[in-house]
Amino acid sequence: MTENCFHCGQEIQKDRISFDEKAFCCNGCKSVYEILNANNLGNFYELNKSSGIRPDESSTQFDYLDTPEIFEKVVDFSEGNTTVITFKIPVIHCSSCIWLLESLSDLNSNIKFSQVNFTKKTLQVSFNQNELSLSELSKFLTNLGYKPVISLETADKKEAPVDRSLVIKMAIAGFAFGNAMMFAFPEYLNTGSASDYWLKEYAPFFRFLTFLLALPVVFYSASDYYKSAWFGLKNKIVNIDVPIVLGILVLFGRSVYEITTDYGPGYFDTLCGLLFFMLIGKYFQKRTYSALSYDRDYKSFYPIAVTKVDFEGKQQNILLSEIKVGDRILVRNQEIIPVDAVLINGEGNIDNSFITGESATISKNPGDKIFAGGKQIGSILELEVIKTVNQSYLTQLWNKEAFRKEELGLDTLVNKISKYFTFIILGITLLAGIYWYQIDFEKMFQVVSAILIVACPCALALSTPFTMGHIMRILGRNKMYVKDALTIEKMAKIDTLVFDKTGTITYNKKASITFEGEEISEFDLKNIKSLLKNSNHPLSKSLYEFLEIEDDYLPIENFVEISGKGYQAELRGKKYKIGSASFTSQQSKSLETAVYIQRDEDFLGKFIFKNEYREGLAEMAKNLNHYEIHVLSGDNSSEEDALKSLIPNITQMYFNQSPEDKLEYIKALQEKGKKVAMLGDGLNDAGALKQSNIGIAIADDSNSFTPSSDVIMNGDVLTKLFGYFSLTKDAMTIVKMTFAVSLLYNVVGLSIAVLGKMSPLVAAIIMPLSSISVVAFTSLSTWLRARKYF
Repeated sequence: MTENCFHCGQEIQKDRISFDEKAFCCNGCKSVYEILNANNLGNFYELNKSSGIRPDESSTQFDYLDTPEIFEKVVDFSEGNTTVITFKIPVIHCSSCIWLLESLSDLNSNIKFSQVNFTKKTLQVSFNQNELSLSELSKFLTNLGYKPVISLETADKKEAPVDRSLVIKMAIAGFAFGNAMMFAFPEYLNTGSASDYWLKEYAPFFRFLTFLLALPVVFYSASDYYKSAWFGLKNKIVNIDVPIVLGILVLFGRSVYEITTDYGPGYFDTLCGLLFFMLIGKYFQKRTYSALSYDRDYKSFYPIAVTKVDFEGKQQNILLSEIKVGDRILVRNQEIIPVDAVLINGEGNIDNSFITGESATISKNPGDKIFAGGKQIGSILELEVIKTVNQSYLTQLWNKEAFRKEELGLDTLVNKISKYFTFIILGITLLAGIYWYQIDFEKMFQVVSAILIVACPCALALSTPFTMGHIMRILGRNKMYVKDALTIEKMAKIDTLVFDKTGTITYNKKASITFEGEEISEFDLKNIKSLLKNSNHPLSKSLYEFLEIEDDYLPIENFVEISGKGYQAELRGKKYKIGSASFTSQQSKSLETAVYIQRDEDFLGKFIFKNEYREGLAEMAKNLNHYEIHVLSGDNSSEEDALKSLIPNITQMYFNQSPEDKLEYIKALQEKGKKVAMLGDGLNDAGALKQSNIGIAIADDSNSFTPSSDVIMNGDVLTKLFGYFSLTKDAMTIVKMTFAVSLLYNVVGLSIAVLGKMSPLVAAIIMPLSSISVVAFTSLSTWLRARKYF
């Protein structure tokens, strides 16, 4: 009597190892069982009783990974005691694998977090490199049964290659289909004495040839369907490939029976054609999903500009995609570092919490390496680029789990429908099979196969991602960059819009500026200009451009910025404060927008701003009359009357609002049942952007990227907001229409198949055609709707 290993489920062929009243095939499986139980992770075996993978005890030599040159090549990030690496682990195959690999921190205290990407079969791990070396981590994973595949080329981002195995399977099926049809053709023309002679003499031979042609198709070309169905059943999931496999096996079994008993020619030609057309549909679907991949390149997300500086000190805003190795860039307070670089000038105080999940900051000195994804807290830095943006760090940050707002979407609905769809199809197949067994036993095989093949939720599953993918591309071409498909669904439900004022509905750099106070000396003006460039605030940027004196790039010490109030620092022995009236211990004498300047204890004066509102604001407000419109501003109420005249349908306006006030205001609206979109510049509004149902960060030409936002939008298209929101509503209508088309297709197709009016081959042709029809419909519909607004 054979016995299986408790951990991996494989048959015990050599020595049986007993432990804890259980049998194991090797010491590796026994060790994994001990580790899991010692850390209270015994639920692994309840999730899937045979999901464990046998450890490869011979593959434990990863010492080369600790070599500095190789270590730096393969890791994503390494700072202080924290290292982040992404492993490729091909053996990830089920829910229990995910559960175990995402519980690594419970198994080893030196592992901080781990996250699985199931579709890519990758595992990202953050660990304490001072206590756990990279080689030890790799051995640890190997001993658990999840040996990482490590390649020195994994750091290079390459375009996903075409699935060659699928193309080969498709070619074999096409070749077999064409030849099987040719060999079976005389039997289709079975008339007259000549054909009787041919059938009598040669039919068995050609039937045997069609059988030989069908073998590689059934056992190789269809192998992916078998694997998918098997892994699904192994994990107690009945997926859509189960009825497809049943259809293939029914046709193959019946065909083998017919030719071995000389009962008939069988359906080998039909079976080859069936798999050929199904593989064409699968190839088309893979290419479609590849085109709609949400793990897009950084260039397709947002037009973030980086401040490039030449050796003479001249600043220039360039696109992120234009950065080259050797370029020098400036990174201001609260800005995210876009590329790996070396610090040239400035005091680095880097917050890597977006990467590591830890809020501690790390000090950096000139000559130190700084990783992309960190955020500078403090004065401006001058960096020299050492690596181009060949890894989409900002994309990873934007999609990081910490910044997600959990909400169910249409994809979840489709998954639920698909789950029950298979059981419904199997039930219909069983009833139809029983009926046709009593009426026409031979026809029963055709009917059952046709039902199992024609009924497929592929078109239903394609409708949402394809429509949303088109909408995301259209919005992106029109300078609105959306995080994911669920964001579009949430945008369609918005009923309340909350606008920040400065830098959002006003221009970032356009303003009429006057100075009130005693004349400022050249010494102070140069200090002030050097200090101004450290801040990302729209008023600071405007004032920096306004001051015509040359910027001498003076060294700054003890830079501190207080969100919503201002900032201070020391330059050439003087301490300066730049910000609001209260920040500089002054009284706001009249309703105005102003930046106050203080040197040591002396008040130097104030720069008064007359904001210039974006062109088309009144027309935008008129188009948005179905939404509640709110304005929150950190400035005083000096421009309340101007705003009321521009936006007559405004619901509420509040001034002198701190970042905390804005956050609480959003919460209060949501408690009333409102679906809120917050539009802000991403600086003082990060909390409100994250709290809102949709956070829209307005960016003009600066690196104002915030992972807390769902959308990044160019400021010059803000006034087209009505068109963007209307298009998302149309997208939902299109998705619902494609749902209806897909369901109608299944109802009609099933009805014809159940009545015995459809052959399996026709069913196989119709199945990919249904997906093509959905793609064509959504492409045309989204294109027509987009033309209406843009």
